[in-house]
Amino acid sequence: MNKTLRFLAVPTLALGALALSSAPAMAHDGDHSYQSTLGQLNGSTATGTVTVDVTGTTAHAVLKVSGLPETFMDAPYPHVQHIHVGAQGVCPAPSADTSGDGVISTTEGAPFYGAIGTTLSTSGDTSPAAGLDLTVAGQGSSYTVDRTFELNAETAKSLHDGTAVVVVHGLDPATLSPEAAAAPSDLVPSLPLAATSPALCGTLAAGQMAMPVGGADTGVATTATDNTGAIALGGGLALVALAGGAYMIRRRAAA
Repeated sequence: MNKTLRFLAVPTLALGALALSSAPAMAHDGDHSYQSTLGQLNGSTATGTVTVDVTGTTAHAVLKVSGLPETFMDAPYPHVQHIHVGAQGVCPAPSADTSGDGVISTTEGAPFYGAIGTTLSTSGDTSPAAGLDLTVAGQGSSYTVDRTFELNAETAKSLHDGTAVVVVHGLDPATLSPEAAAAPSDLVPSLPLAATSPALCGTLAAGQMAMPVGGADTGVATTATDNTGAIALGGGLALVALAGGAYMIRRRAAA
């Protein structure tokens, strides 16, 4: 039987300065499609594409990635991804690494791509509150997230203004400098820096609206075995992300 041991609160920075409210979009100026081929950050060798088709105040997003780190602490690697908004609308250059550890952290990249406007979760909540919920993160090295959701005002505005940026997080610690590999996450100090740092990034550019083919699916298809979204911590413990930015440490049942 699992026993809850304690809760760890996510620092205010994680879901405060890096997340915005989720008020619904109030107006639109027609139907649009936005696309991006994601570029690599922090030595990542992954690839990805994303499309966001907007009809009124409803968005249909399809994110496809491959080549991300597959496992983390002997479990499928949970990768969170978001539409970031409200800043310059660009991906950070290497000079954004102000700490000099060889990694552009999430907070170092924020002045360029902005705060979380929408969480591209695999199910459930797509608001900024789900931004660090590992249970609805993509799992493993390759997966597809296919979601239909109601646009909030901040994301709708950034899409219209050309400043919406998709960022996929999660690096392989083995590819980082010794300093960065040993550093704690700037968002969740109980995790390593690699777990929350950006791996892929791309600005969503307006394009031709795609014609629908059949019904839109919601959710995620992964090539890795489904997992609860927990990151193993060793000693029979697991870290489980909860909606709203809280993390629960629980004891895992013996096999």
